Amino acid sequence: MQILITGITGRVGVQLARNLVSDGHQVRGLVWSADPSVVKLDGLPIDLVEGSLTKAQDVSRAMEGIEVVCHLGAAFQAGGPFTHDDYFQINVGGTFNMLEAAAEQQVQHFFFASTDAIYSKYPAGGLTEPICEDLMPQTPSGWYALSKILGEEMCISYFLSQGVPITIFRFALVVATDEILNFQQFYLSYWQNIYETRTTGAAAKTREQLLQHQGKKLVIARDENGRSYQKHILDVRDLVQAFRVAIGNRQSIGEIFQLAAPTPFVWETTIPYLAQALGVEYIDLNLLEQTPTFYEFDLSKSREQLSYQPQYDIFDTIDYALDCRSGS
Repeated sequence: MQILITGITGRVGVQLARNLVSDGHQVRGLVWSADPSVVKLDGLPIDLVEGSLTKAQDVSRAMEGIEVVCHLGAAFQAGGPFTHDDYFQINVGGTFNMLEAAAEQQVQHFFFASTDAIYSKYPAGGLTEPICEDLMPQTPSGWYALSKILGEEMCISYFLSQGVPITIFRFALVVATDEILNFQQFYLSYWQNIYETRTTGAAAKTREQLLQHQGKKLVIARDENGRSYQKHILDVRDLVQAFRVAIGNRQSIGEIFQLAAPTPFVWETTIPYLAQALGVEYIDLNLLEQTPTFYEFDLSKSREQLSYQPQYDIFDTIDYALDCRSGS
């Protein structure tokens, strides 16, 4: 199939492009002029079209002859810095341009990359039930999440009013190559910075305990009751597989799917494993007066409607990250 990927030079886009080419698809990428990251695509038979999501004529040109669209391109939280206007022009205006062109070209499938940032995942005490994409309210905090909600709403509107065959994927925190090894909440230095100025109340006790330790150490983070922190992420390899199984799958049309690893991970098992792999020490600590990380996603919808089975848990992701870091 003829597939257009926006954001093709990003860490997700590159992996997706490689796999779609391997599957026999013809891939095109929309890239901005002089993007230095295009070198990541060297050696791949990909058609690159220069242009901007914010310019309708560029988008229309890139969309010519396209059957499937993977709309990954966006201003995102880890990039930038981006202004409110950037988020609106790139994420909202750019998605509008993409949908307009998709409707005109009558594409067969349009994928929109959304995010779990639209959920309120950090209430006091953590979440008690898994997050279900069709039941969890959308509560954006900040312009990135708001722009993604607006993008989702536009996709649904174009599906209902103009018949654009959309599928929305909400990504959990995506990790690629060796990124999981640098996840800040695993490290003592992160928590020392968080508690640096917290010198009163129960938090002062945690601060004192943190300051008793020095060097590159990891932390088993627990809430005030001793419950291990829990988080649900997404290995980029599982993300790519979601696209591969969903392309052309009619049961995915007009639907929203949350994507994540097979299971969430907990600090109390992950940190000892990572510490041994990195050859560092770790401490075990209740973090007082701190909103905990404790959530997971219900993945039953993607499993039942797409037959999608993510493969890589946190230990697989760590092992892969170590191989990437060592160059093996």
